[in-house]
Amino acid sequence: MNYEKSINTKRFTFGVNRSTTSKQAGSNIVTIATRPDEGSYYSTSTSQLSMTVKEARALQGFLNSSLSPVDTTPSV
Repeated sequence: MNYEKSINTKRFTFGVNRSTTSKQAGSNIVTIATRPDEGSYYSTSTSQLSMTVKEARALQGFLNSSLSPVDTTPSV
């Protein structure tokens, strides 16, 4: 069974491709790609980062712990 999902923002494209039956290298990947700025006279080339789902989960854990709300109550 295959699962594919992607979402675009103004600057990035995020994608997930998974195959529950395949154990081939590259069959379960997460990609982050830059998108060219269409309104700009100077357009940069696109770049893409690919990682395994396991690596993406490690990144997710890091981001969740690093970007969690900061407690601003003073300690006594």
